[in-house]
Amino acid sequence: MVKRTLVTSALPYANGPIHMGHLVEYIQTDVFVRSQKMMGKDLIYCCADDTHGTPISINAEKAGMKPEDFVAKYAIEHQRDFKSFLIEFDSFYSTNSPENKEFSDLIFSRLKENDDIYEKEVEQYYCEHCGRFLPDRYVKGKCPKCGAEDQYGDVCEKCNGTYDVVDLVEPFCVNCKGKPVRKTSKHLFFKLSKYSDWLNTWLNSAKIQPEVRNQILNWVKEGLQDWCISRDGPYFGFQIPGTDKFYYVWLDAPIGYISSTKNYCNLNGLDVDSYWNVSGNQDDSDSRIIHVIGKDIVYFHLLFWPAVLHSAKIKLPDEVVVHGFLTVNGEKMSKSRGTFLSAQELLEMVKPEHLRFFYAASLNKVMTDIDLDLNEFKNRVNNELVSNIANFFHRSFSFLSANFEGKLVKPDLDEVTKTTEIVNSIFESYSNFEFRKAVSEILRLSSIGNSYMQANEPWKLIKEDPDKTQMVLSTCVNIAKNLAICLKPILPEYVKAIENQLGVSSLTLADLDVIIEGSIKEPEVYFRKIDDLRIGKMKFDLDLRVAKIEKIERHPEADKLYIEHLDLGNGEKRQIVSGLVPYYSAEELEGKKIILVANLEPAKLRGVMSEGMLLAGEEGETVGVLFVSDAELGTSVLPAGYEASTELINYKQFTKVKLSVKDGKAMFEDKILLAGTEEVKAERVINGSVS
Repeated sequence: MVKRTLVTSALPYANGPIHMGHLVEYIQTDVFVRSQKMMGKDLIYCCADDTHGTPISINAEKAGMKPEDFVAKYAIEHQRDFKSFLIEFDSFYSTNSPENKEFSDLIFSRLKENDDIYEKEVEQYYCEHCGRFLPDRYVKGKCPKCGAEDQYGDVCEKCNGTYDVVDLVEPFCVNCKGKPVRKTSKHLFFKLSKYSDWLNTWLNSAKIQPEVRNQILNWVKEGLQDWCISRDGPYFGFQIPGTDKFYYVWLDAPIGYISSTKNYCNLNGLDVDSYWNVSGNQDDSDSRIIHVIGKDIVYFHLLFWPAVLHSAKIKLPDEVVVHGFLTVNGEKMSKSRGTFLSAQELLEMVKPEHLRFFYAASLNKVMTDIDLDLNEFKNRVNNELVSNIANFFHRSFSFLSANFEGKLVKPDLDEVTKTTEIVNSIFESYSNFEFRKAVSEILRLSSIGNSYMQANEPWKLIKEDPDKTQMVLSTCVNIAKNLAICLKPILPEYVKAIENQLGVSSLTLADLDVIIEGSIKEPEVYFRKIDDLRIGKMKFDLDLRVAKIEKIERHPEADKLYIEHLDLGNGEKRQIVSGLVPYYSAEELEGKKIILVANLEPAKLRGVMSEGMLLAGEEGETVGVLFVSDAELGTSVLPAGYEASTELINYKQFTKVKLSVKDGKAMFEDKILLAGTEEVKAERVINGSVS
């Protein structure tokens, strides 16, 4: 009999903000946890920031901060981001904690006692430019298994294959891009290969999705390599007792699950042993542990971690739930396309509960990718959440408030009871991580309520039978109460507003058979339909770049034309022809950083080839070039939220792009043209056109 359950999400790395892809996992876990607590289960949700490793050290140094201060900054930001999307932890802790050091040393000592640790000399990459041994994540190259480029030194993100860092093809240092050299160093290894047979048995008995189990079993069948668990300094992490080495981040990171649990226990007068059996009584447990992770870290969580726990005689996870990646409109998230957004950037575009609803409606217990299709997002919010669900609440509550001062009478119990079975099936789907099915059943429940109201037509019935009308509306309110119970794990803030209108404190599954009595408060509109959602950059038909006029000469065949020789940076040179002779002397133009239309088809102008054109503002008879002062040569010039075109255009196509000057600044529609962060300005022209 399971008395208590511990649920975890993967630990976010304290090296950057929470992004929209991360949120899939934390929303998924939060919905599960909320549903189980509503069912009355003794369950806690623990997580922590993953704070150690060379990337932290290097990026802290770049930021001019101590690693401890650097990770503390992200701890605050991460918890802010989680709170923004209504994700509630019972304990959110840090791997850079006394408890994590304590458990790391305890587990290491047990691994040694069990003869599972040995030392051997290994060949590693060393960056002579950076003056340090390079950890796996600071070497990139081609995957030795599938040939994918730009892969890390420990695991391929494309084929999920693992390998030794020295097997990378064409390796380079992530920090300086230089080619590292091989050097030897003594390191500590965990005998993972020793546990192949045990892992085979455990994987077949643990609660794991079939497709995940098959993938891991294939890796076991191919043969497991022993695991290097130490790293050379300088390194931000815990020093291994009796050595000059440090624990590899993948040793102490998952131990953060245990230390976060202990943090919760310390705050609530409980014993961490009741969850993890860290005392060593591995099989003496009445707790359940569930890990929720992404498919990119299954190797660590389903091979290395269980083998370490087994060797250390600590309780193993009972269930591991694996989800896929997030794509946007069917494509991988991309910073260059503007579809790789932080949680805070996403907040500017979507309401948190809209996203929670969409993610929940997309998730089931299969390791497939989740696509944030923007049309589907809009349709689900408008047609399902607003028109179906929220509309039923609002119609029921507002009609009762407007006509009967919100006073309830005894409902049709048969109609209310019909929904009980659906509610129970929804919570069964929650318990099985089948959220897509749960949302489908929620919509069916809402449709039942809408159909009941439509069939009784209270707006007509009230003229003939006010008493029956009040009973019909009271029935609708009680169906709505059951609908709110089902929605609460996904839409906690919305249901809080519904609870306030119903005059109840906090709905749980135990309230399924409770009839709402008395009166309700007048409702407010909570959800409204949304317009088209846009995530990512729109196409800008021009490829504008910063270029410097290095040399200028008069056109031999045209009195009003100059020939300008341009430097675009990175060794790129171009020649253009412009009609600026009547407006500028050669001396005035030479050395200026101007804006070049770099994707204009080359053309001969009076016998001289022009490879693009510069931009200038016009105001009556006044002409002034567009310019920047500080931007680097070659910098792309764009309005915010756009990406440059890579296709060549002709002059007629260029004239269709409406550029202008407003208050001395170059504009596209209502947006300022930017060279990086610098605003593009026009000389001499205050308000006018651009050509």
